[in-house]
Amino acid sequence: MMQTDTQTRKRGGKLGRDVQTKLGKTLQAYFDDVVKEGVPDRFKDLLQQYDERKDKGSS
Repeated sequence: MMQTDTQTRKRGGKLGRDVQTKLGKTLQAYFDDVVKEGVPDRFKDLLQQYDERKDKGSS
């Protein structure tokens, strides 16, 4: 008899260590690529404008 996801969750819902390790490595590889892309210039400009407005408002 096959177990369903619901049956697995009722027993604690924990992933095996091997599955956790594989999932962790996959997520890390994905997000490493995102980090390497850097912040687009448009976002940097918007953040700078926000900081300038915030500084003006606190004076």
